[in-house]
Amino acid sequence: MLKMNEIDLSGKRVLIRVDLNVPMSNGIIENDSRIKATIPTIKLALQSNCSIILMSHMGRPREGVFEEDFSLNLVAENLSSALRREVRFISNWDNNFDINNGDIVLMENVRFLKGEKNNDPDLSKKMGELCDIFVMDAFASAHRSHASTCGVIEFAKIACIGPLFSYELESLQRIFSNPKRPLLAIVGGSKISTKLEVITSLAKSVDYLILGGGIANTILKAMGYEIGSSLYEESMLVTAKLLSEDTANNCVIPEIFDVLVARKFSVESKAILKNIEDVSKDDLILDIGPKTVKKYEAIIEKAATIIWNGPVGVFEFDEFSQGTKNITNAIMCSNGYSAAGGGDTIAAIDKFDAADGISYISTGGGAFLEFIENKTLPSAKALEIHGDKLEKGP
Repeated sequence: MLKMNEIDLSGKRVLIRVDLNVPMSNGIIENDSRIKATIPTIKLALQSNCSIILMSHMGRPREGVFEEDFSLNLVAENLSSALRREVRFISNWDNNFDINNGDIVLMENVRFLKGEKNNDPDLSKKMGELCDIFVMDAFASAHRSHASTCGVIEFAKIACIGPLFSYELESLQRIFSNPKRPLLAIVGGSKISTKLEVITSLAKSVDYLILGGGIANTILKAMGYEIGSSLYEESMLVTAKLLSEDTANNCVIPEIFDVLVARKFSVESKAILKNIEDVSKDDLILDIGPKTVKKYEAIIEKAATIIWNGPVGVFEFDEFSQGTKNITNAIMCSNGYSAAGGGDTIAAIDKFDAADGISYISTGGGAFLEFIENKTLPSAKALEIHGDKLEKGP
């Protein structure tokens, strides 16, 4: 596939699909890390004296309906401040607009457009006709076959991969093409169903698989342990039991020795340490205990490659944050190559100030998991097909 830095952008209209899907509350951007991640790509394009059109989604508005809470207007202001130059906001996709070399415009949320999510060819063509060159740089959305991430590639004169997307893809390929071993995966989260295929895929390729959160609770329940009123998935018990008993793979799933429990799910609840066999019907498992942490730390210490997606406990509550904090610190101190992705994972990294100790932090959650499962992404595949067509010629 073509790379942005291999193409002459000078004097061209360049449409860049970026990821500006930032959390907002009461008109305030709560975390601008994704905005900051787009800045290097924009600055690199500006060096070529081209005109830049940015497009992104934000949140999950009703398709075809304008909802002010999901408008990118405030994001345009944030970008202007970060770049120290005007980023003009275009609220109406139907209006023609003039743009000169060196100008930057940000289009309104693509998810306000009918046909975005189902990859409508008419909308994809409309996007493609906006530019001379299309750059796909939104890794976090690369697992979605939408008009702005996939369809536009077919209609653009030239389509290429952006620097951020390229870096993410190469980092993940490095892990799975020929990883240094032992290879460890840590997968947490509330639901095993949303990550089952990823877990199954990882079990076939990693040496150790640590499971945490509601996923671990479901495994424990399937193995016959009392988990009280802890979060788990009843419908996944059979699948979880098969996973825990799987001997076809060489993957080791370490056991849980002890846990921290509470009687209610509250930030005010006090942690009670119990061995796993002593959990009662009134207990809520909210974190792993020190014996389990020690076991996990030993595995992390000897791992040469670490993949991390999801916390091992309710780290948002300080009483139940120690397990995730210790796992985070162990990864930071590890000599292995570490890759982390997913919103909750990044939130934990931020909380424990661990960013400098992680080799690679992905900007995507769903895309990160999709690549782990399938070793490719729809946008990457579309760019490869486009590149092959350009190479062969008409």
